[in-house]
Amino acid sequence: MIDRNLMYSFDRDLFKGKVILLFGPRQVGKTTLILSLLEQRQEKTLLLNGDEADIREILDTPTSTQLKLLTGSNQIVFIDEAQRINGIGLTLKLFSDQLPSVQVIATGSSAFELANQLNEPLTGRKYEYHLYPLSFAEMVKHHGWLEEKRLLQHRLIYGYYPEIVTHPEDAPRLLRLLTDSYLYKDLLLLDKIKKSALLEKLVKALALQIGSEVSYSELGQLIGSNSHTVERYIDLLEKAFVVFTIPAYSRNVRNEIKKGRKIYFYDNGIRNAIINNFNRPDLRSDIGYLWENFLFSERMKFLADKNWFANRYFWRTTQQQEIDYIEERNGKITAWEFKWNPKAKARFPKTFTKAYPECKTAVVTPDNFSFFVSDPN
Repeated sequence: MIDRNLMYSFDRDLFKGKVILLFGPRQVGKTTLILSLLEQRQEKTLLLNGDEADIREILDTPTSTQLKLLTGSNQIVFIDEAQRINGIGLTLKLFSDQLPSVQVIATGSSAFELANQLNEPLTGRKYEYHLYPLSFAEMVKHHGWLEEKRLLQHRLIYGYYPEIVTHPEDAPRLLRLLTDSYLYKDLLLLDKIKKSALLEKLVKALALQIGSEVSYSELGQLIGSNSHTVERYIDLLEKAFVVFTIPAYSRNVRNEIKKGRKIYFYDNGIRNAIINNFNRPDLRSDIGYLWENFLFSERMKFLADKNWFANRYFWRTTQQQEIDYIEERNGKITAWEFKWNPKAKARFPKTFTKAYPECKTAVVTPDNFSFFVSDPN
């Protein structure tokens, strides 16, 4: 059993009068985390699975009397796959208002469906968490820094999905199954996307462009669509936890890129499965981009585990001056350059350092990256 860092802050929020929501990609261990937490507690628990038809029927617009009968003497109600239940937001609101002493926990693998139903009904009534694939920091706690550092190249290629970590000998096959079975499932079922081939083309195009600035109109031309469809599909891919978007940083410099964006994958292994490339790092022309994707996703997990809010950007000018990563947190900004080769020189453009003299700068390489993804800085 690999402990998840999120469990500790999750546990502290129980029985504080709010519904607890856990979002995240499929197959990252949301159900396992909740069940492990409940096993450690003494409260009587009712388990409900939104995949079951009778549960969906019961929780679709119930009355407060029905919810009280359903809950009985249970102190915790755990609703798994809650996005499958129509009107789940109003049902959770009813739980919160009419059964305030009962702790309700709901998980959802598809954020866009569940969040759209929850935003208004649960205003002020919820704590929201996100669970991602396993992290470098969690694996360091599991089997030590040295062992995880030795596995860095493997992680760059195969990623951190729990099943991949626990069955590394079968990683390529498992990743192909994961992408085929789960990657598009929420999108195709819940948003009724009819052009699945178009979606697959877009995902592959994005996988081939990680670390590069993307243009929706160019992507549209590449896959035979238009920029509006591309923008909509990318928004859905974000809400389904396949990719995330990093905007450009712009404050002072006249020729800074202001509306640019880069797109990264939540997991390196998923990205490599999409393009069907599991070659080792020394045989790849995209190793720099893999390193960049790895650091972006691991930093995201680290910030989430610490419950630190930060704005994340890249920086670029029309003269092609660029900085890989800008982070704005607590009113301060820090700039990082990512280098796979520790001997490679990193230069921060004078245009940037003059415009932002208060900004700290640092270089992240395989020799020192642990401070960036697992230790406070």
